[in-house]
Amino acid sequence: MRIVSAPSEVRASVAAARSSGRSIGFVPTMGALHAGHASLIDEARNHGHFVVVSIFVNPMQFNDPRDLAAYPITTQADDSLCVTAGVDLLWRPTVDDIYPSGFDTVVEPGAMASILEGKHRPGHFRGVATVVLKLFNVVAPDFAYFGLKDFQQLAVIRHMARDLELPVDIIGCPTIREDDGLAMSSRNTKLSADTRRSAAALSNALTGVVTALRNGDDVAEARAFGLALLSKQPGIDVEYLEIVDRDTLSQLTSNDSSSAVVLVAANIGGVRLIDNLEVDPARVGHRKGPA
Repeated sequence: MRIVSAPSEVRASVAAARSSGRSIGFVPTMGALHAGHASLIDEARNHGHFVVVSIFVNPMQFNDPRDLAAYPITTQADDSLCVTAGVDLLWRPTVDDIYPSGFDTVVEPGAMASILEGKHRPGHFRGVATVVLKLFNVVAPDFAYFGLKDFQQLAVIRHMARDLELPVDIIGCPTIREDDGLAMSSRNTKLSADTRRSAAALSNALTGVVTALRNGDDVAEARAFGLALLSKQPGIDVEYLEIVDRDTLSQLTSNDSSSAVVLVAANIGGVRLIDNLEVDPARVGHRKGPA
C-alpha cells in the first residue's frame, strides 16, 4: 500500500493504474476506521478495482468547532486496517492540500440538504458536497462507495453527481452493526458503558417502527410508537425520528410505506448518533441516480 498526501501524487498513481487496465474504486473517509469502513473497502476490492481510500477530517462540514476538535484520530490503526483490507493507495491530504490559501468556492446543495441533518447542522452538507466533489476531481473514480448509515449524505451526494454530470457510479453499501444492533460509527468510542447500553435503543426503535409499518400501522402511529420506545430509555435526547420517502426524503403523505426509510438522530451522553432503517431493504442497491 502506498501512502501519499499531495493531489499530484494521487493523480500519478491513478493514471498508472488506469494505464494497466484497472478501474478505480474510491472510499472517502474521515478516519477512525472500523469494520463498516472495511466493508466498503471489501466491496471495492471484490470488484477488482484499484482501491483508493482517503482520510481527511473535513473542517467545512462541522458546524460546531468542539465537535471537530473532539473527532477521534487513530492514524496507526487506520493504516493497519487499510493494509489488511488490501487498499492500493491511501490518500492523507492536509487541510492546505484540500483548502489552499485563497480557496473560496463551495458547492451549495439543494432543498434535500436543508432538512433532517441539514436543519440540525446548518452548513453541514455544503461542506460534505464541497469536499466530496474536490476528492472526486482528484481521484477521478469510476465507482465511489458510501455507507447507508449516512442515508441523507448518500442521497445528497447522488443528487450532486446526477446534477453535475459526474462520471462516477455512487454505490450505497449496507450498514454494519454491532451484535446488539448499534450501527458502527467512529463516535461509538466516545460512549461510556452506560450510554453504550442506552444507544442500542436507537436500532431497537427503528426495528419497532419498521415492523409497525409492515404490519399495517399508519405513518403517524408508527412514528409515535418509535418515539415512545425511545422515551423509555434514560439519557436519550431525540433530535428527530422521521419516516420519509427514500427517494426524495420528503415526509410521507400516504400510508404506502413501501418506499419508506425511518431516520433517527439523538444525543446520548453528549455523543450525537444517527441511524436509519428501510422498510423494504430489497431496494438497497448499486444505483447511479438520486437516492
